[in-house]
Amino acid sequence: MSESRTELLAWMNDLLQISYTKVEQCGTGAAHCQIIDSIFGDVQMQKVKFNAKHEYEYVANFKVLQAAFDKHKVDKIIPIERLTKCKFQDNLEFLQWMKKYWDTYYPGGPYDAQARRSGGGAGVVKSVSGGGATRTMPKRTAASTAAGRMPSTGLHHDTNQSASMVIELNKQVDELKVTVDGLEKERDFYFGKLRDIEILVQQQIDVEPENQLLKEIQTILYSTEDGFEVPPEGPVEGEAYDEETF
Repeated sequence: MSESRTELLAWMNDLLQISYTKVEQCGTGAAHCQIIDSIFGDVQMQKVKFNAKHEYEYVANFKVLQAAFDKHKVDKIIPIERLTKCKFQDNLEFLQWMKKYWDTYYPGGPYDAQARRSGGGAGVVKSVSGGGATRTMPKRTAASTAAGRMPSTGLHHDTNQSASMVIELNKQVDELKVTVDGLEKERDFYFGKLRDIEILVQQQIDVEPENQLLKEIQTILYSTEDGFEVPPEGPVEGEAYDEETF
């Protein structure tokens, strides 16, 4: 099974020594470039902008990634236009593929991500076959990672503790997102029903303008409470999302 967003973020943050909190941040393309660099060691990291803030900068990062894919004959298509929109699902699927590729081709040993980002020469260029290869390279273990980057036991403990806190906080955020999504769907569901009732009542009042029962129902529908503002008319949020999605 593919890893969850929490597992992917923990793996990526550990490998690259960054602190991403959302999968959507991968839409800048920078992290993907360095994941590939951790395998081959020859990505043009000096051209990669980790502090990119504009879409054209994201595209430039993905061009660096595409050049690395072409060089090593990685036949995966990069959906740049979708990824740079920083939508969750597109970036999650691509990051899951990157993780599987890394699991297959990472040659093992320590990788100094910070030195590579700062223009240092850490990381020897590895002669690893590209996307068409079938042999599996040995995976890097957690022990080798720690031995390569964290000689201090105290620092290693603090880093592990911080990583555990990040994972736990991400889990809580995921749970809150699920709760909010459920509440929004429930809200849209009942709003739709009330809207249907409002339309039926209005149509019937046009036919029977003196119908007292219909007027009372309409009064209830339009009644408000202190502190409540009637939202402007427009499509329901859920409907707008569906139109954009489909």
